[in-house]
Amino acid sequence: MPFPLAFGIITVWLTVLGWYDCCYRRLPNVLTLGGAAVFLLMRFLSGGVSGMVNGLIGGVIGGGFLLIPFLMRGAGAGDVKLFFAVGILMGLPAVFPVMVLSTIFGLILGCFMLIAGKTDSARLKHWFLCCTNWNYDRVEGRKHLPEKTNEAVRIPFGVAIAAGTWCGLILNALAR
Repeated sequence: MPFPLAFGIITVWLTVLGWYDCCYRRLPNVLTLGGAAVFLLMRFLSGGVSGMVNGLIGGVIGGGFLLIPFLMRGAGAGDVKLFFAVGILMGLPAVFPVMVLSTIFGLILGCFMLIAGKTDSARLKHWFLCCTNWNYDRVEGRKHLPEKTNEAVRIPFGVAIAAGTWCGLILNALAR
């Protein structure tokens, strides 16, 4: 598939995922795992078994990048599955810049949401006090935190993953 066509299709996929995560705070499996399956097939058709293995390794590294935050309830399962699909898309060497770019975009998004008052900073303050103030009563502080299911405490990290992936695709194309 020619690069401009593939780039356009991937851009639409990333835009839909980012919009869906921003509006509903969910990343549907049909888009994340479906994208992973399509990218795996594309890698097999363009690079054979070695291309497919390279994509799988990238997917495991990408999904594994968010595994610890997921286990600590700092990231959703949709984010892990999206990064798995992105890792398959980008492959082994290119997944690392996408991880860095997605993290930077996530930080920027979180800062803008805090400034705009679209997210509650209570958990961030609690985490900061737990890390820096040994006299801070963690148990008492935890009692005053909003529920984790509250939409005001959730940042749509899928938007950051989509932006980081899109920039990573451009950087990857420029490097060729």
